[in-house]
Amino acid sequence: MFRPKLPDTPTLPTTTVMPQQTTQTPAPSASRPAAPYLGIGAGAIAAVVVVGIVLTALLAAVAVSAVSVAIAAVVLRSLVRNANNR
Repeated sequence: MFRPKLPDTPTLPTTTVMPQQTTQTPAPSASRPAAPYLGIGAGAIAAVVVVGIVLTALLAAVAVSAVSVAIAAVVLRSLVRNANNR
């Protein structure tokens, strides 16, 4: 009486898929082999990562120095202004 009636599960139609025969043609060969560039690529990526880390650290150091100089300038200006008012 209080049980819900669930719909019947629909049956999916069965279809068969036939695999198609594909033929792949080889890519035209380039005049230069790509193998020598693979070894250079790993070293180049490592160098770019290291240079990026160094430049980021230098940029952070410059930003911290600029903030500290600005704070020192504000403090010195307030000290000079107070000294002139007395």
